[in-house]
Amino acid sequence: MNARVLVIEDDPISLRLMSYLLRSAGCLTLTAADGEAGLRVASAERPDLVLCDIQLPKVDGFGVVAAITTDPQLRSIPVVAVTALAMVGDRERIMRAGFSGYVSKPIEPKRFIEQIEAFLSPGSSTQTAATPDSSS
Repeated sequence: MNARVLVIEDDPISLRLMSYLLRSAGCLTLTAADGEAGLRVASAERPDLVLCDIQLPKVDGFGVVAAITTDPQLRSIPVVAVTALAMVGDRERIMRAGFSGYVSKPIEPKRFIEQIEAFLSPGSSTQTAATPDSSS
């Protein structure tokens, strides 16, 4: 992969793990520790993909995806939720909010890049390939 991926994550361990895995797959990673900073980076850098935690300081993941999907300069960028939310209805709420899909925490290093690659292929902005299957 030769993509620029913005990771918006307030947990330093998760941020380092995702960044490491993406770099090892050939991606350039951009990072932000809160939603407000993530929106600034997205606007300035226009990444190929945004991975965004839901529970963030300043602006949460739902605010981030709302801002990106309504900005004419950014709305074509797929935004994938990275979340530990596992309550009934959370997946539907995430998809309704405008996310292209989601990856569950904790991150599974062996599956992570495969999940992310689905959103970097042409026409991927409407896929939900990174959603976990029920057998995991």
